[in-house]
Amino acid sequence: MENFEFEMLVTAAFKGERVAARRLAARMQLSEAQALSQVLTLAAGAAGLAQLLADREQLRLRDEERRLARQAHAAHKLAARKASLQTSAAWRGWFDGSAHPNPGQIGIGALLCGPDGQRVEISRREGHGNSSEAEYLALTALLEAAVEMGASGLAVCGDSQVVVNDVNLGAVRGAKGLEEHRARVVALMSQLGEVQLRWVPRHRNGDADRLSQQAVAG
Repeated sequence: MENFEFEMLVTAAFKGERVAARRLAARMQLSEAQALSQVLTLAAGAAGLAQLLADREQLRLRDEERRLARQAHAAHKLAARKASLQTSAAWRGWFDGSAHPNPGQIGIGALLCGPDGQRVEISRREGHGNSSEAEYLALTALLEAAVEMGASGLAVCGDSQVVVNDVNLGAVRGAKGLEEHRARVVALMSQLGEVQLRWVPRHRNGDADRLSQQAVAG
């Protein structure tokens, strides 16, 4: 059997059929091509091998079209997301707050970066409280700086799931005891237009974490 004919059989065969062909070849001392031809002929039944190969080729082409369509869709979504971030999130900020012990002395840290190289670092003590209050105070300080700088379109990252979820879920599902902090943050965000607030793991919030720890140690 010619190599190109064997390749046609391999392309058309399902995984289970290829496995069956290898077993048949070993048992009957046939070449893999001969065994695969027998397996597919049996699978084709009355329609015949030629019809099975044609049907399988159509199926393969449809699957390939779907795969390419999914790739194109994913690429389009990624490009749209990047474009959105570039246009609507011209400013970026990171915040972190810590309480030593918890509750205890609060230190806040925040970093605000603008599209033209603007950079604002915040590192200071903020009295006593717990870790959630510390995180909220850090976010508040960051947003106040953004308002002062005239920022518009801001993407904010923090490693406190409590605070990020509390703001994003709003008053209906937010955490108890943080209502005043949430109200202050929401009021500031309303002055900045579009603000994206999302959680990041601590290792991706290094600058803000460093600034908050520096505040406590200072």
